Amino acid sequence: MLKRIYNIALRECSYLRYNMMYLFCMLVFPILVTVFFTTMMNDGLPQNMPVGVVDNDNTSTSRALIRKLDSFQASHVVAHYPNTGEARKAIQQNQIYAFLYIPKGTTDALLSSRQPKISFYYSQASVTSGALLFRDLKTTAMLGSAAVGQATMRAKGFTDQQIRTFLQPVVIDLHMIGNPWASYNLYLSTMLIPGILMLFIFLITAYSLGTELKFNTAKELLDMADNNIFVAMAGKFLPLFLIFISIFYAYMYYVFGHLEFPHPGGVWMMLLLGFLAVLASIGFGVFAFGLMPSLRMSMSVCSLWAVLSFTTSGATFPIFAMHHSIEALAQLFPLRHYYMIYQICIFNGFPFVDAWFNFMALAIFAVLPLFVIHKIKRAMQDAVYIP
Repeated sequence: MLKRIYNIALRECSYLRYNMMYLFCMLVFPILVTVFFTTMMNDGLPQNMPVGVVDNDNTSTSRALIRKLDSFQASHVVAHYPNTGEARKAIQQNQIYAFLYIPKGTTDALLSSRQPKISFYYSQASVTSGALLFRDLKTTAMLGSAAVGQATMRAKGFTDQQIRTFLQPVVIDLHMIGNPWASYNLYLSTMLIPGILMLFIFLITAYSLGTELKFNTAKELLDMADNNIFVAMAGKFLPLFLIFISIFYAYMYYVFGHLEFPHPGGVWMMLLLGFLAVLASIGFGVFAFGLMPSLRMSMSVCSLWAVLSFTTSGATFPIFAMHHSIEALAQLFPLRHYYMIYQICIFNGFPFVDAWFNFMALAIFAVLPLFVIHKIKRAMQDAVYIP
């Protein structure tokens, strides 16, 4: 049996060697995807996003507010506009993402305690840029009013402690657990890249089985396995498993070792997660082909399932905030359980038992082919290719 598995694995290696589809989907594209996403978000957060200013007050106080806004990491004042109409037009043309409007008489109203109004407009077409610029604009307005209030109270003889208590009665002690840098690279790359790797595994698994029917080589595979479908599957997917798990571990070494993403859960937990993720992805690919023994249909199902996985993983929008039916269906996607294990056991360093359900789910995905293995055997024996 071991000799048959070895011979089938050698046969599969010859296919891998001469078929460029395997080369690109198993080696070239995963490397490009990993480098692309980690490089694109290398700074962690978007920086120096263009902001405009409409300063009709034009005083030292208003200019100080503008300098404060320009000093923030995410904001960069690129233009001054004569009126709000010109600034609005610049937002519509995507020249700026936001603008600050300071009406005439703002400084006089501040000094006389008449509570002036300054306005800021920002585009929410991009949620990330809108949220970051809103934070900077709001902070700028608060700092400006606090500076005037501090000067007024100091002139009235208040002590520094009294001024601090009045301006900020409640002090916020903020703790950003796990990602104190608020780095988008840290939490997006650890979901997007594994999700795309799983997509490639789904597709290559279905493609590998589908080409056996397309090129009428399925009976040859069964003959080499002495008509034992388990031996045939073990020999066929052994090279694929070894290559994909090497790619998965190389990705983990790159982001956690070279880029030094935090991983308090330790190396052994990462190795276990990578092993289960690859097995679960291959298992799902075989299961999809077993349900529909067709190259085109099985690859379509795998593509659809992989794309929906990004939404149902819960990385960008929490699952519990979705509809109850979507929350239940999310458990049918391997990426969801991968991300939960990563978040619980690697990112936060919590024990294995806290993610037992997700480990069990990945193990179930890995054994799904057992439910369709005989259907795959019948399809290979009939060897009828459906385009």
